[in-house]
Amino acid sequence: MVGGPVRDGLLGKAQGKDIDLLICRIPFEKLKNFLGRRGEIYLVGQSFGVIKFKPSGDGRVIDISLPRKERSTGTGHRDFVVDFDPDIPLEIDLGRRDFTINAMARDCLTGELIDPFGGRKDLADRVLRMISPSGFIEDPLRMMRGVQFMARLELTVHLDTEKAMTEQSHLISSVAAERLADELNKLLLAKKPSPGFRLMQRTGLLRQVLPEIENTVGVAQPGGYHRWDVFEHTLQTIDNAPLSLPVRLAALFHDCGKPATKIDTDSGASFYGHDRLGRDLAGKALKRLRYSGDLIETVCLLVEKHMFSESAGEKGIRRLISKVGVDKIYDLIDLRKADTLAQGMGQSIEGIEEFRSRVKAEIEKKSAFGLKDLLIDGNDIKSLLGIEEGPLVGRILNELFELVLDEPALNNREKLQQLAREIFRKRQLDK
Repeated sequence: MVGGPVRDGLLGKAQGKDIDLLICRIPFEKLKNFLGRRGEIYLVGQSFGVIKFKPSGDGRVIDISLPRKERSTGTGHRDFVVDFDPDIPLEIDLGRRDFTINAMARDCLTGELIDPFGGRKDLADRVLRMISPSGFIEDPLRMMRGVQFMARLELTVHLDTEKAMTEQSHLISSVAAERLADELNKLLLAKKPSPGFRLMQRTGLLRQVLPEIENTVGVAQPGGYHRWDVFEHTLQTIDNAPLSLPVRLAALFHDCGKPATKIDTDSGASFYGHDRLGRDLAGKALKRLRYSGDLIETVCLLVEKHMFSESAGEKGIRRLISKVGVDKIYDLIDLRKADTLAQGMGQSIEGIEEFRSRVKAEIEKKSAFGLKDLLIDGNDIKSLLGIEEGPLVGRILNELFELVLDEPALNNREKLQQLAREIFRKRQLDK
């Protein structure tokens, strides 16, 4: 057994369903034939000597590989030649890995730990140490992997490793955006991601991967409401946000519009419009990193609306829920709570929790928060008014919905029909 399961076992973490095995001294063709008679095999990495194996009657997926050695042929993460051979010594295979804590193996028969690079000691000392001085040059993604390992496992980065990250940070631009996003997601879902982002900033990785966040470094927030600059406030917001990828991404970008909107005032500074600019910057960054359209839409909406008024009345609450959606309104409140806690000046969150209760009460009333909640639809409008399909139908429905948002009791078929006639008659008179 190699890699993460060995490391996590030493940390006392629960083992997942997936297993990584390295099999020595069995030729690849013989291994494929043997496994093929005992389950399903997928040769997803045949050129690298890798097999995915699903044993018959077992839900596990086992990644099986032969010992490998790699030769770099350039500076890109794909610029290397892989040789696999069942007779390559195990230590050679472990030596091509990224960090000492990931370069351990455990004999499945005897339980013996094979640890040629001192990974067990580094793990006990909570140190992240690269194996080879050329490791980041051979695969620049290892720098982002190191960042998320450091945060997730609460490690300290060895001085030589951080120095190498700093010197090679520019190479991260050669890595595919999707792979960067995968590592960023793992960082964001750490219990406390902030140390990882500070490491990115110190080494220059942040400037390369997230220039929108790098621009917040050192942007002061005078006025007595914030303890930290925009960058540190952002990190505190992420740490205080729940373990939800959309919410933590929104926390990451929620104030990225502040540097460009800052205006110094007699009482401190204002950042008017930073929510809307932040929405646009977040959208561009997430598209660059190849996130899904649905996730981008959610994150941008949370960033845009994070400055909502907690003192809004029932009408205001219904309108906010209508704009954000019942499925996202609690994420928005969680973001606001994290943002408030991250101001660092002892601000109370009682108002936010009271607002959450009022939102919950409004949702439980089953008020109309969208056109689909109206007790009348386009077909009803056409039949009632004797008109054809067209923009007028949509306009009438939208006017009805606006009325219902203000007065939920109007969401009654008879009342809506009466209102629809009045709206139609007024439009005809206005022509």
